[in-house]
Amino acid sequence: MMTTTEHTLVAKLEGVAIRRGLATLLNNLSLEIADTDRWVVIGPNGAGKTTLLTLLAAQSYPSRGTVSLLGETLGAVDVFELRPRIGVAAQSVANRIPADEKVFDVVLSAAYGVIGRWHEKYEEVDRERADFLLRTWQASHLAGRTFGTLSEGERKRVEIARALMTDPELLLLDEPGVSLDLGGREMLVRSLAGLCLDPTAPATVLVTHHLEEIPGGITHALLLNKGQAIASGPIGVALTSESLSATYEMPLRLRYDDGRWSARSV
Repeated sequence: MMTTTEHTLVAKLEGVAIRRGLATLLNNLSLEIADTDRWVVIGPNGAGKTTLLTLLAAQSYPSRGTVSLLGETLGAVDVFELRPRIGVAAQSVANRIPADEKVFDVVLSAAYGVIGRWHEKYEEVDRERADFLLRTWQASHLAGRTFGTLSEGERKRVEIARALMTDPELLLLDEPGVSLDLGGREMLVRSLAGLCLDPTAPATVLVTHHLEEIPGGITHALLLNKGQAIASGPIGVALTSESLSATYEMPLRLRYDDGRWSARSV
């Protein structure tokens, strides 16, 4: 486990386990995330990656161990006050967005923590923030479109803009590159690199299956298999051919070229 002393901790997990029936989804996981950290979480299907994100999003509780988020301990805090401080872009959120919702409203409604416009009263500062984020994520031209008409790449950019609407202290991205074609993936990776390299951006945790989707600016890596941490720490130390092979239980060779990671079987 990495110990962080120079920066403020936004999340700390100590000896965390999550069990559902007879299944152990996470086991004895300890992790510290500082406000300047940009983490990538890597592992095969069923490794516990999404389960970890539900903890960090204050959407579930550990069966054992303690989880501290933004200075509060899960189980001893009103999570409805905590959640607005955490931005989440995940398929589970996207699936709840009405197909006929205007893109601008998809982003704007995050200011109230709701999905779908109702009768909320938004101030001009909220509208300016939504407009700024759509421009930042190269989606301002989509503002008048409905969410259901967007391509996968367009949806991902809008989802991340929405996740940033409340200026969160922790940003969680669950497989943002899934279903994207090569061009869409490369555009997204480039945009994510800009976010990760921005010193004013929130602490970020990115889950991915594919090393090619790791953007520049990622500082730390957590490799999970069967709910347990295989390696954790600064990315140049934690992510190696050996740790990756142990994570996927097959011999893999890791490469790092021109700021991008890749791997193939030996």
